[in-house]
Amino acid sequence: MFPAFYDVLEVGRPTNRLSNVSDMDSGLSYESLQYGRKSVDFGSPTELSMSYESDRLSTASQSMDDVEAEMRRLKLELKQTMEMYSTACKEALTAKQKARELQLWKMEEERRLEEARLAEEAALAIAEQEKAKSRAAIEAAEAAQRIAEIEAQKRVNAEMKAHKESEEKKKALDALAHSDVRYRKYTIEEIEAATEFFSATRKIGEGGYGPVYKCYLDHTPVAIKVLRPDAAQGRSQFQQEVEVLSCIRHPNMVLLLGACPEYGCLVYEYMANGSLEDRLFRRGNTPVLSWQMRFRIAAEIGTGLMFLHQTKPEPLVHRDLKPANILLDRNFVSKISDVGLARLVPPSVADTVTQYRMTSTAGTFCYIDPEYQQTGMLGIKSDIYSLGVMFLQILTSKPPMGLTHHVDRSLDKDTFAQMLDPAVLDWPIEEAKCFARLALKCAELRRKDRPDLGTVILPELERLRAIAEEAMRPELPTNGPGHSRSSSQVSVQLSDANLSDVSSRNPSNTVESQT
Repeated sequence: MFPAFYDVLEVGRPTNRLSNVSDMDSGLSYESLQYGRKSVDFGSPTELSMSYESDRLSTASQSMDDVEAEMRRLKLELKQTMEMYSTACKEALTAKQKARELQLWKMEEERRLEEARLAEEAALAIAEQEKAKSRAAIEAAEAAQRIAEIEAQKRVNAEMKAHKESEEKKKALDALAHSDVRYRKYTIEEIEAATEFFSATRKIGEGGYGPVYKCYLDHTPVAIKVLRPDAAQGRSQFQQEVEVLSCIRHPNMVLLLGACPEYGCLVYEYMANGSLEDRLFRRGNTPVLSWQMRFRIAAEIGTGLMFLHQTKPEPLVHRDLKPANILLDRNFVSKISDVGLARLVPPSVADTVTQYRMTSTAGTFCYIDPEYQQTGMLGIKSDIYSLGVMFLQILTSKPPMGLTHHVDRSLDKDTFAQMLDPAVLDWPIEEAKCFARLALKCAELRRKDRPDLGTVILPELERLRAIAEEAMRPELPTNGPGHSRSSSQVSVQLSDANLSDVSSRNPSNTVESQT
């Protein structure tokens, strides 16, 4: 512990010094003795001198004893001091070791405390972040709930207003039913006389509503729909069709000539060329519709549907658009029929939420708007979905099941030409692709993804109709004053003539879908 001290203070060294002193004293004594002996030997003159020397020697001897005793005492004290010092050094070493251990323990504890503090701070920071996230989530949930409540209240208010307006409309229509002069009312006797008491020879079709008869009233060929007594919703559909068709007139809507409300009979203009479905699938071995006719028919359907959607004061949604409900007159002008499932959508609802909740869905599978089918929410774009599927059938003459998927895939794989109706040999491929893409947009699953009828669909249909009419236009004369016709014009006119001949020879194959 203290090496310098041990190097300097050696226990034997003071003893040597004392020994030297003792030796010196011993020398003196010896010399004194020798001197005295000489004095004696030489015969000192006086006795006093000897006595003095003896006393001095005695005193020196006693002093030596005292010195030796003192040295022994000092040695003992030094030994005790050294033992105490050694003990103190050992205790100091032990204390230093303990101090070092305590220092290490203190440092370890400080490290642990620091780690604990850092861990606690990290945990607190994470807790604060979680609390902030929780607060944000709670605030977002509360905001979403408030928005949902506001939207729900708006919807409830809109539905209540729509229901009120619908009730008022119904009351007004009921009041007009007894004094309505917008269509002719026939008696059952007149209907029976015209149909020869509903003779089977006059029957030209059958539908879910009931049988259809061809006859003459007021020297005009007409088609009479008769409500079947067991029809579940026949009476309500009958009343709806009378209310709608008696209020509207349009070149592309089937004309209601009259009705017999008491017996559920509707009198329509006769459509000589039956339904679009019959012509697309060539039922009764009818001639093929040219692509020019198909483009024109598509444009006419879009125009008629636009008229329904723009009726005032409420837009009218057909809900059952399909080729079977598109009828063709003797000139192949297409007209929308079967509005028995149509619904008036209040303008307040149409302007705010663009849809209206119905109690139950209606329509034909594969043509029903998926959103309307799932939610019961009806809007004018519900008809756009049906229109898109029908346009694809006009191009392909194929059943509607899975048709959108097959056409979309054929466009992606560049095999679209194989999807077109093979009975038409001169399809304009690029125009047909444009038409198909438009139809696929109309048949989007989500209502918001479908295009607008007035701003997107009709302009494209008019463009395609203009191309078709240009192809049907006769060529300018080249030789002499005579005219020469284009092959497409001749083909279309021959097709018209053949269809008219077939219709006149076999009326049972023409108007199955006047039902």
